Amino acid sequence: MAYANGSAFSGVDGLMTDFKWRHFEGEVILWAVRWYCRYPISYRDLEEMLEERGIGVDHTTIYRWVQRYAPEMEKRLRWFWRRGFDPSWRLDETYIKVRGKWTYLYRAVDKRGDTIDFYLSPTRSAKAAKRFLGKSLRGLKDWEKPSKLNTDKAPSYGAAIGELKEEGKLDSEVIHRQVKYLNNVIEADHGKLKMLIKPVRGFKSLPTAYATIKGFELMRALRKGQARAWRIQPGIRGEVRLIERAFGIGPSALCETMELLNQHFAAAA
Repeated sequence: MAYANGSAFSGVDGLMTDFKWRHFEGEVILWAVRWYCRYPISYRDLEEMLEERGIGVDHTTIYRWVQRYAPEMEKRLRWFWRRGFDPSWRLDETYIKVRGKWTYLYRAVDKRGDTIDFYLSPTRSAKAAKRFLGKSLRGLKDWEKPSKLNTDKAPSYGAAIGELKEEGKLDSEVIHRQVKYLNNVIEADHGKLKMLIKPVRGFKSLPTAYATIKGFELMRALRKGQARAWRIQPGIRGEVRLIERAFGIGPSALCETMELLNQHFAAAA
């Protein structure tokens, strides 16, 4: 099974530049990054899994792929998975160890558990809470913004919400609640994310931690089905193709749809 090449991948949609000068084709790189970000495995485990499939790649190379392409995947697919939120949001933060010190991963989900946004900060403060909530609101239409926000009793959230209301970024009628049991859904989601983080055994820097977490959060959102409306094929194959299309690999969405329709009509004939 030979995947190595010395040039950019040339797919149906034209010349690929995202993987230019990479030793491996784009499909293999995205395959490795997607697996690492979707399942709780180490880089060495993934190296062995790829070796079993005839792909010889060092775990340090896989690490570099994740650092380069996980944030890019999250960026390109952000529009697809950040849609259709319930207006009742749950906000909380969880601890992430970076270079032996605790940092704070701010996260938001709606009442159904769908991921809204996240933000990694070295501090836990009103400034960090405001930056996180401002990031969560960015790009949303007024009708997509929350009507209710539930947090813990940390005063930083109240201060941040108040400032955003004054600035007109949050409607003045938004209700801020501090009901403990309502955050059970985000506490449970923290646990599932931590399962992906556990094999890392500690991040080396804030930027590398954030780059990796972007991949984890993206794959968690896709696994929850948040982009199902944009998947042409069902199940995990549709998820794979959505990621590949974001990088111009394989047939376009139109061609893929026509091919599936032709298969359907041929089977029905």
